[in-house]
Amino acid sequence: MRNSEINSVEIARLAGVSRSTVSRVINNYSNVPAETREKVMKVIEQYHYVPNLSAQVLAGKKTRTIGLFMIEAGHVSSDILSNMLLASIIENASSSGYYVLTHIIRNTRDEASVRGIKDIFYQRRIDGGIFIGAANDEPMLEELIAEGFIVGVVDQQPSPERNEPNRIVVNFDNDYGMTLAVGYLAELNHRKIGIVCGDMARYSGPSKYEGFLAAMSERGIPVRQEWILPGGFHEEDGYEAIRSFLERGGRLPTAIVMANDSVAFGAIRALRERGLSVPDDVSVVGFDDHALSARFQPALTTVKVDFDGMMSELTGSVIARIEGAEPEAARRASSSRLIVRDSCKRL
Repeated sequence: MRNSEINSVEIARLAGVSRSTVSRVINNYSNVPAETREKVMKVIEQYHYVPNLSAQVLAGKKTRTIGLFMIEAGHVSSDILSNMLLASIIENASSSGYYVLTHIIRNTRDEASVRGIKDIFYQRRIDGGIFIGAANDEPMLEELIAEGFIVGVVDQQPSPERNEPNRIVVNFDNDYGMTLAVGYLAELNHRKIGIVCGDMARYSGPSKYEGFLAAMSERGIPVRQEWILPGGFHEEDGYEAIRSFLERGGRLPTAIVMANDSVAFGAIRALRERGLSVPDDVSVVGFDDHALSARFQPALTTVKVDFDGMMSELTGSVIARIEGAEPEAARRASSSRLIVRDSCKRL
């Protein structure tokens, strides 16, 4: 256990050196003789001394820690995609010698929760933060960015007029992804195509919808309002969207594009409960290439997003800004490609 009473002054006395020498040893300065370094380290190890973090922060040193905040009201542990994003950021940060403080934010409108997150930044417990699942207009993030903290965000479209080098954003390439999805269905002779939309409060929701409309227009395919279904980004959102549509007695399109693969899983479950088959009764295209998509029945045709590349770029950019690198254009989009499997049929 750490000796909570001992400090660097006492370490210096026990080692028979100056306090500044102890500081140079702790910070791995090269101008310390090997014999002196060994003597100081022996005392440090003997007394399990750990430098006081608060004192280091007051001295202007970095914590070499970034915050990782997942905004999610549901169960993160059951969502494979969320777990993959979190693990990717932690892995990339670790490879750069950074620790990651993680926290799940259940409600960004809860004052106590928001105050706790802000305190982590104000107390300099972290050097910067990464947020996943934020709404496109998230007051907490805007306040942190306005106060100069380094913030990385997945899936957001801030105002282009703002010059904010401390805001680092990576986005999905939704326009191109929807072009791939709709284009593939058109090549299979589908003209009656619907969409289950994502969460419209987040950037990916409206951008995927707008990308869908643009792709339909480009192919000369009419959009029918009754086949534009409200949804979200979770499996239950897809299930509810299709269940409600079928209960209203709506006539199915020949194909549906889903906001993501999790939504597709839920939608296919709702179709099966009504005795409908994919792709015999309706073709389905997902978005993301979820870890389970290849093993799902039927194996899901989907737009693959390079999530690991996105998280690596975001984490690396946040760390680079922490370490004083010049800001770059921060509106990056991940590349996409179509993965053809078994959930679509030619008409």
